[in-house]
Amino acid sequence: MKILIVAPSWIGDSILAQPLFMRLHERQPGLQLDVLAPAWTRQLYARMGEVGRVIDNPFAHGELKLLERWRLGRRLAAEDYEEAIVLPNSWKSALVPRFAGIPVRTGFLGEARWGLLNRVHRLDETRAPQLAQRYALLAENPDEFARRPLPQPHLSSTPAQQSAARAALGLAGDDAPIVFCPGAEYGPAKRWPAQHFAALARQLVGPVWLVGSDKDRAAGAEIEALSGGAAKNLCGRTTLEQAIDLIACSRQVVANDSGLMHVAAALDRPLAALYGSSSPAYTPPLSPRATIISLNLPCSPCFQRVCPLGHFKCLTDLAPDRVLARLGEPSPAVDHVGP
Repeated sequence: MKILIVAPSWIGDSILAQPLFMRLHERQPGLQLDVLAPAWTRQLYARMGEVGRVIDNPFAHGELKLLERWRLGRRLAAEDYEEAIVLPNSWKSALVPRFAGIPVRTGFLGEARWGLLNRVHRLDETRAPQLAQRYALLAENPDEFARRPLPQPHLSSTPAQQSAARAALGLAGDDAPIVFCPGAEYGPAKRWPAQHFAALARQLVGPVWLVGSDKDRAAGAEIEALSGGAAKNLCGRTTLEQAIDLIACSRQVVANDSGLMHVAAALDRPLAALYGSSSPAYTPPLSPRATIISLNLPCSPCFQRVCPLGHFKCLTDLAPDRVLARLGEPSPAVDHVGP
């Protein structure tokens, strides 16, 4: 059997879709599972054993490009997929499988997708509060619920790959570092302040590496300067594949709610996950070694990119000493504390 997944564009959401991939393989031994995804996520899916082939999705968020979608669909028609599972909720994301003539097109109703999808699931948010649970539902029949617990996401990283990443960046090959992931693509309301990361780095023993995308380069430089060199800024210097391998060789990860937070969870690293404007009830790291730290203020989660009240207290009031006290604790319980 051949199934095409129309994948999300975010790293974290892509990892949260992996339990769905695992369920599909359980239901269909010998399944060929291909993914239609942005080209820059190819390195991520290469670390998932469930994914056979990655097909580049060239359409940026918000782009219609109807003719180009039709042409891509007609090319995919030759692949003879038996089912397409559409994870994004936009109607545009369901066009290519329809143009490809894939006979079974599965997904949530989303933005009025009648006709584009023909195996429609209706979402009961109370029964599936987590995004990963919702994705996993799409492996089942529309009247069924996903089995619990979900499989834990898993990304592969070998010692040879980790050594190669270290060597490419001129990093020592002996010490196990602590990795900070100071970025969060969604916006500043999900980012712990640079001065807090720097203060934490100064209290730690051993190397501290800052890992993130090119968009995090300036934040990494600020943390490195404020820490007096206790943290080494690698943001923007790695490929996604190298970032995965650097996180894999860490002894501890401290991360905002971000794609790299979910990477750390899928690599089974001890993880302190910092939540501000977002909700650990919706997108928690799926790992028993993750500790979720949140102040649980009355105004959060607001799910806003920028604090609507202008004070960012959900993260600025989360003191470095409180995070330091939780490092190394594998408990998945949420640390709800007062403001």
